[in-house]
Amino acid sequence: MTENNYDVLVVGGGAAGLSAALMLGRARRRVLVVDARAPRNAPAAHMHGFLSRDGLPPSELLDIGREELRGYGVELVEDHVTALEPGFSARLASGRELTARRVLVATGVHDDLPDLPGLRESWGTDAMTCPYCHGYELRDQPLGVLGTEPASVEHALLVRQWSPDVVYFAHTEPVSEEDRERLDARGIRVVDGTVTAVRREGGRLTGVELGARFVPRTALFLRTRTVPHDELLRGLGYVEGDVDPSGKTGVPGVWAAGNVVDARATVIIAAAQGAAAAGALNHDLVTEDVRRAVDGFAGFSPAAERAAAGAR
Repeated sequence: MTENNYDVLVVGGGAAGLSAALMLGRARRRVLVVDARAPRNAPAAHMHGFLSRDGLPPSELLDIGREELRGYGVELVEDHVTALEPGFSARLASGRELTARRVLVATGVHDDLPDLPGLRESWGTDAMTCPYCHGYELRDQPLGVLGTEPASVEHALLVRQWSPDVVYFAHTEPVSEEDRERLDARGIRVVDGTVTAVRREGGRLTGVELGARFVPRTALFLRTRTVPHDELLRGLGYVEGDVDPSGKTGVPGVWAAGNVVDARATVIIAAAQGAAAAGALNHDLVTEDVRRAVDGFAGFSPAAERAAAGAR
């Protein structure tokens, strides 16, 4: 085995990629993790809902994971995969070239935010999408939900679980009479009109502007359009949604895990998906190893063995 020849190339070093690499390292596979170190949850100060790690900064979880991987001989490099060919051969931005028997892609997504002044500066701290991740820390505070798609009303009804003071800003999603009745029944005030800015003062979100009108809020929830970083997958022939529960895609030898194929996966779910993909992937490698061994054994004969012994 040469220096640049691996059993598995893992592209992406978030929770899914590191979890997969941990399982594969423990399976005594030669693994390389290539990570650009730009996780989706980087702006968040803490992550939640991860048993035994609740409240830990996301960056600290990844640091712990990387250290664990080194104990199993997994190689980690901070780099980008710029080209990935069937077979699999890969080229990194640094110029390094390598081959791998299998590939696991865990490159995540990014959130396409509405073009509103102040929103991007608030993203991940006091403007966010997941109440399960952030709702408890914002409990009983004056919260807002921005209407960005038809499912935004359901989002507002969900956020109501964490605070009795929720305002639904219709923005680009006018409210039907039926939905208005549901919101009213839960005590959620509806503010019609287009939001023009998210106001910030002293480094914190303080409310929402609709032209000259201002509605004080301490945090804003919204559903975003998530854009998967699936360029490498698509370059190999992957079709969106063509992935089974183990993470195996329709492209032979290629697995995927985490937000790149499941935008709704939280950190703990992404980690579990990575572990599941690694188990299935290693089993696939074992099957290939056995087939190769059988093929080699079938080529054995006493005459060939005597000839080989005579040559020695």
